[in-house]
Amino acid sequence: MEGNCNLCPRKCNVNRTTNRGFCGAPATLKIARAALHFWEEPCLSGEKGSGTIFFSYCTLQCVFCQNYALSHEHIGQEITIDQLADICLDLQKQGANNINLVTPTHYVPWIIEGIKLAKKRGLHLPIVYNTSGYENVETIRMLDGIVDIYLPDLKYFDDQYSILYSHAPNYFSCATEAIKEMVKQVGEPVFNEQGILERGVIVRHLCLPGLKEDSKKVLNYLYTTYHNQIYISIMNQYTPIRHFKHFSNLNQTLSEDDYDEIIDYALDIGITQAYQQEGETQLESFIPEFKNKVIES
Repeated sequence: MEGNCNLCPRKCNVNRTTNRGFCGAPATLKIARAALHFWEEPCLSGEKGSGTIFFSYCTLQCVFCQNYALSHEHIGQEITIDQLADICLDLQKQGANNINLVTPTHYVPWIIEGIKLAKKRGLHLPIVYNTSGYENVETIRMLDGIVDIYLPDLKYFDDQYSILYSHAPNYFSCATEAIKEMVKQVGEPVFNEQGILERGVIVRHLCLPGLKEDSKKVLNYLYTTYHNQIYISIMNQYTPIRHFKHFSNLNQTLSEDDYDEIIDYALDIGITQAYQQEGETQLESFIPEFKNKVIES
């Protein structure tokens, strides 16, 4: 990447070859996991799995992060653009439905080069951009023609929560402007004959304990803005992976009653193109295992 880094809304403006910005990422790719993943939305994982590549570091640093080892402890292995291309091709060879780039924001220029190289070598799978939603529109525009499926979060409606839990002022305004650009690029959802998504936008919302009214505001915004142009994934899988002294509500899972109330609200306002979660999704077994050695020599 040429120049200083302003890829995310924090606009740290640092030269990552010599300094680190808020996310802490260097000027080289670093990944924590590359494997088939079977716990994404059904239209992404299907029976074959989603070819996920988890990138180390994150621009948000949420206190409750479900992938804490990746975002805060920066576990992983540095790789080259050439190796990224090979990883994509290996996932394709394993039968993946797509290439799923997880927390990719801070590596967009490198990822673009890696995907272009992989396509020259025979990659033909849809590319999924799996993001926290805390994005610059300018960065998303760089991905036009590269990404087929956008999978952004819309975590909060109220900035008091985005500041408190994710140290991210203006989260809602940044995320919603980015989502508008995503929908503009890829349009309404397109599925293949097996029901696997080939193009489109799925917006994820993780319901947090104690924030059900904020969740309702997020869902209302998404439906009144996009109706059936997007799918919404309403998630109940929040797992308290650490003890929080200052955030007592985060020391528990989401109650079944609160989740049912949020789902009922979604139905009442007219949402039909949505995914909901059932069963024991709050188990830590749903959190992928990360390790320092990703590529075996």
